[in-house]
Amino acid sequence: MSEAEYIDATEEDESPFIPGTNIQFAWDSTSLEYLKRCPRLYYYKMIAGYTSNEEDVNLRFGGEFHQAMHEYQLMIADEIEHDEALFLTVKELLLRTDDWRPESKYKNREFLVRSVIRYLDKYRDDPCKTVIRPDGQPAVELSFRLELEYGPAEGQPYLLCGHIDRVVEHNGTEFFMDYKTTTTTPSDWYWGQFHPHNQMTLYTFASSVIFDTPIKGGIVRSGQIMMEDTRFTEGMTYRTEGEIEEWLFDLQHWLAMAKSYAQNNYWPMNDTACDKYGGCKFRDICSKSPSVREKFIKADFKEQPIWNPLRTR
Repeated sequence: MSEAEYIDATEEDESPFIPGTNIQFAWDSTSLEYLKRCPRLYYYKMIAGYTSNEEDVNLRFGGEFHQAMHEYQLMIADEIEHDEALFLTVKELLLRTDDWRPESKYKNREFLVRSVIRYLDKYRDDPCKTVIRPDGQPAVELSFRLELEYGPAEGQPYLLCGHIDRVVEHNGTEFFMDYKTTTTTPSDWYWGQFHPHNQMTLYTFASSVIFDTPIKGGIVRSGQIMMEDTRFTEGMTYRTEGEIEEWLFDLQHWLAMAKSYAQNNYWPMNDTACDKYGGCKFRDICSKSPSVREKFIKADFKEQPIWNPLRTR
């Protein structure tokens, strides 16, 4: 297993790339997922910074839900009573989303507020207790940087970065906790998708390093958003030491590939992934002749600051 240490986050505007190159040295589960799914998708998202002209409703919905959970857990850690913490959490959520009116059947402001209330009431007497870090702060929305023992250039190690929603103690064992939302009924297939799973393995490894104690895996709490209500269920995903070692070994391969793509300025398309995950947003672009793709992508997408694994929350 690679050696690593917990590194406090510093400046938020620091670039995850080696200066003057497209060689990424700071990685998180999102950028790794882009790379593993399709190098060209990775290029469009991480290098060129293209995003759809339409707002990503799922991203906004999930981000607001996570922020609400973060604020509530901080208040509970400060010994604020549940009812007051719930009131203040929902109040802040309503203020943040005052002008948010997405045209989505399920991922909308009304269902977001309802989902937060349902979750916090369901887990009012949560059997999972938030771990308190050595600095006395609760382990919620924990941004981390882990330095690996190798890197893409001399003097520049690779960093693994991320944001763990919450680390909890349950029945004498510590787990990281992650929140998900879905519009389908969680089935065996739904829970099975988290093993193997890039993010879940990374978070198991990171949690073990940060807290210097074995973490067996994660607890996933999923909100099924329906027209009439939001229903929460939970599942667990475990990792053995051997699985983590395998993931870290494979990681060296993926990072070497990314460096090679950057050095050669060539990002091949994985055409077996175009229809996965509901269909890639860049599928129509890749279906065009290479000579006209640039014209179409500039018309259909906008450029924005790249996804930055070094940015803290």
